[in-house]
Amino acid sequence: MELWINPSCSKCRGAKAELDAAGISYTERRYLDDPPSAAELAEVLDRMGLDPWHIARDAETRAAGIDLPQDPAHRDDWIAAMVAAPQTIQRPIITATDGTTVVARDAATLDDLVARELS
Repeated sequence: MELWINPSCSKCRGAKAELDAAGISYTERRYLDDPPSAAELAEVLDRMGLDPWHIARDAETRAAGIDLPQDPAHRDDWIAAMVAAPQTIQRPIITATDGTTVVARDAATLDDLVARELS
């Protein structure tokens, strides 16, 4: 399991605490210090069935000056912009051992992921 986090994010700290409490091992990736490549971000998006603007943090995206159309023709531009400004990527992103990838910002999503991992 891999967990993309920003250590100053309360949702990230909560996800780590829940995984730790469940005894689930994971690799922690501080994605602001170790940003994903464009290929990695594209792969994560594909596993989630999402486009990059679906996991963009609105305020950070505006602050980074990302003002691109939200359409398939600009998908690669979005990915490149988000890789260049990783603070724009929503968090925490968790990839389970079965390849399931989610943005685990709410308790239900995190609970489902933990249950799947423990089964």
